[in-house]
Amino acid sequence: MDFDLSIIPTIDAILNTTSAVLLSTGYYFIRRKNIPAHKTCMLGAAGTSTLFLACYLTYHYFHGTTRFPGTGNVRALYLAILGTHTVLAAVIVPLVIVTLYRAFSRRFDLHKRVARWTLPIWLYVSVTGVVVYWMLYHFVPSP
Repeated sequence: MDFDLSIIPTIDAILNTTSAVLLSTGYYFIRRKNIPAHKTCMLGAAGTSTLFLACYLTYHYFHGTTRFPGTGNVRALYLAILGTHTVLAAVIVPLVIVTLYRAFSRRFDLHKRVARWTLPIWLYVSVTGVVVYWMLYHFVPSP
């Protein structure tokens, strides 16, 4: 039985959405000093983002590249979003690792300093991942 790869982009969008919700909720909890709930949300976001990356790499290994169907200004917009998403997706991996390491090392002063950068970048990457998915798989170019 062959596995249908076409479901993976949808799974990836769900994982990115889940990660964004967990990141936002984790931020809400830390602002209210609820450290256990913050930790749970952030570890959940790390888990969903890791699962996303595994699915994404698997899909592109077997499927290859999918071309954007739009042209003109909408194509330029798509490429701008994709470009910033891709660059920041590469940046966020080591930032997340450092942020988590500092938290687990109980170096909360250093954790907080890097988390101020990690959170907005990670949120941007998660949200634009869903935008890229929608534009790539659900955008209907006008004739």
